[in-house]
Amino acid sequence: MPKRRRREGRTDYQARRKMVRQDKNKFNNRKYRLIVRFTNTKVICQVAFATILGDITIVSAQSTELEKFGVKGGFKNYAAAYATGLLVARRTLQHFGMDEDFKGKDAIDGEEYHVEEEEEGERRPLKCILDVGLRRTCVGARLWGALKGAADGGLHVPHNTKNFPGHKAADDKGGDDEYDAEVHKAKIFGNHVAEYMSMLQEEDATKYEAHFAKYIEGGVDGDGLQKMYEDAHSKIKASPKHERKANSGVKNERKGNNIVPSDGNPTYKRSVKLTLRQRREKVSEKIAAAQARALVEE
Repeated sequence: MPKRRRREGRTDYQARRKMVRQDKNKFNNRKYRLIVRFTNTKVICQVAFATILGDITIVSAQSTELEKFGVKGGFKNYAAAYATGLLVARRTLQHFGMDEDFKGKDAIDGEEYHVEEEEEGERRPLKCILDVGLRRTCVGARLWGALKGAADGGLHVPHNTKNFPGHKAADDKGGDDEYDAEVHKAKIFGNHVAEYMSMLQEEDATKYEAHFAKYIEGGVDGDGLQKMYEDAHSKIKASPKHERKANSGVKNERKGNNIVPSDGNPTYKRSVKLTLRQRREKVSEKIAAAQARALVEE
């Protein structure tokens, strides 16, 4: 039988073995992975390494954090994936004290960029292997946006441009492929979303207000979308550090199955967890009651 996480569609163990496998002469060295995952509402990027006891996450970033950098909505599109990859890259390098040595790409133009070829210094860049999980790696997929953001942010993630938007394979066998960086740049700055916003605003105002309510609330229209992402990229590079929320100081007191908050909010129910013996007794009582009913019916 397949392992549980494979049955649940969470882990591709064949791919994982290849990613975490380490040479014998590099025993106990950390082999970092750039993990990219998509949910129904956001993008999650992590930098982690594997140990015998399990994976240990060094740094994590979620696209919902982009709101504090000025992104008003759309936390799972290609532009959000790029910004999240950029954020996790800058945050990782700051964690290791390498952010001053590896600044990443200055101008975001969609051109191919490899930090290991551009930067020259005593320190080598931090290498991470892309971990896409069970997602399909088709051309133009959103996960390539996260990879491009991490590469432009200063991480050494081995890749090429054959799966990026704007890549066109050669017509003849053995010919040179073509890569249009402007097409990729348009995806990075959400121009495809801006075009759809402008079209919808003209043709169906009701649908536009329903689909882009967050943008409208933040005062962003189709023409201002690129400027919004440009400002977000600048803010991420300036200060990528994660700020924890302040402790609210609210304490909860349990009274039986009721929870009473100290700030005066309404009481809510949370059942007390039963022990194994209590659960077994509860089942025995149900069985005895069912047997008694069966005897009465007979």
